[in-house]
Amino acid sequence: MIPPQFEYYAPVSVDDAIQLLDRFGGDAKVLAGGQSLLPVMKLRLAEPRALVDINRIPNLSYIREEGDHLKIGTLTRTNDLNDSELIRARYPIFSDAASVIADPLVRNMGTVGGNVSHGDPANDLPACMLALGAVFLAKGPKGTRTIPAEEFYVDTFTTALEPNEIMVEIQVPKALMGQGTAYVKLEKRAGDFPIVGVAASLLEAKGKVEGAGIGLTAVGSTVLKAREAEAGLVGRAPDEAAFRGAADLARSASHPVSDLRGPAEYKKAMVAVLTVRALRRAHERARGGA
Repeated sequence: MIPPQFEYYAPVSVDDAIQLLDRFGGDAKVLAGGQSLLPVMKLRLAEPRALVDINRIPNLSYIREEGDHLKIGTLTRTNDLNDSELIRARYPIFSDAASVIADPLVRNMGTVGGNVSHGDPANDLPACMLALGAVFLAKGPKGTRTIPAEEFYVDTFTTALEPNEIMVEIQVPKALMGQGTAYVKLEKRAGDFPIVGVAASLLEAKGKVEGAGIGLTAVGSTVLKAREAEAGLVGRAPDEAAFRGAADLARSASHPVSDLRGPAEYKKAMVAVLTVRALRRAHERARGGA
């Protein structure tokens, strides 16, 4: 299908882009990779009056550790997560997720900021952001503000980002000694949207879990943070009994619906299975495993 007519702008600064968004009062959309936006425009599920293409704005693509955080620029391409030695060595959860997103074309064009800010409950990276306790830097007419990932996702395709704001950076707490992370995904075929996806983070010391994070994908109206499952792990030995207990709590936190990818009860069962797998892998990595 062909999208409806729209105006096109290509600003060369974040401030210019914000002015354009503000001028259109919610009737403009930010174009980054376009891998999510353009398909819904073709189906006329979205009909913005204007597109604000931010690809010509410099200094919005980077992956670096700075201070107490890993910082990822909003225009960083998904495949950059696969290619980054820093990510593979210290934040493998992002490599896990990026490597199973769609196909090479989408990974080369799609952006991390776009994947995270689209609000699609079946996107892979948002669950990772929840598990790691990420915060998002959003810039608008009133300046820059930080939004914790757990407050960012409001509902299906609805986030805390205002229509005249742009997400400019993602900040993730710096990886610590004894921390392991992982993302696992169940899909019908390679590169498909997940039937279920689970992101996990474990911080271990002296044979105990000191901190945990679990994010769930494709099992609710938005990405979900399994808080009770996280709390249930803290203070326990990182063993099979603890992982299965957390998996049961994660399953209870999920609210999938039946669709072409499977019935709701099957998806809830898979939440438990994948939670155990993600926690096992995170535990292995926390101990220095591959």
